[in-house]
Amino acid sequence: MSGTLNKVMLIGHTGDEVKMHYFEGGNCIGRFPLATNDSYVNKTTGERVTSTEWHNIVVRNKAAEICEKYLKKGDKVYIEGRLKTRKWQDEQGKDRYSTEIQCTDFTFLTPKTEGQHSEIVPEKQPTMGNTPSVSTPQSVTSSPTEMEEDDLPF
Repeated sequence: MSGTLNKVMLIGHTGDEVKMHYFEGGNCIGRFPLATNDSYVNKTTGERVTSTEWHNIVVRNKAAEICEKYLKKGDKVYIEGRLKTRKWQDEQGKDRYSTEIQCTDFTFLTPKTEGQHSEIVPEKQPTMGNTPSVSTPQSVTSSPTEMEEDDLPF
């Protein structure tokens, strides 16, 4: 096999709200931290040890807008994407690096309850061209007085 693979799959909890950045021409980027946990039992002490790893997630365009609308701090989400390391310089001119997960697919795993506005059921949507494949809510159930106009494709 002569090819290479750059693929990441994570299930974790969001550490903050999605921070959006809009560009000229209508494109946008959403960023948020994702926490994944690992736990094991220390063989010498018998204690359960839990460690948290933080990942920087980057979502683009329509997928970013969907994440901004539906993801809240603490929500559980499945993220699929690829690793991307960026190089930049700080104020002192030192080279700095940051590694991000460029999200290509996601599924919301935290169920929404009636008390949180409406019930959302995730479903995978088909990929179109270079647009990232995203899982978006399939159906939203709420009373007619709570219905609101949105621009989601379902």
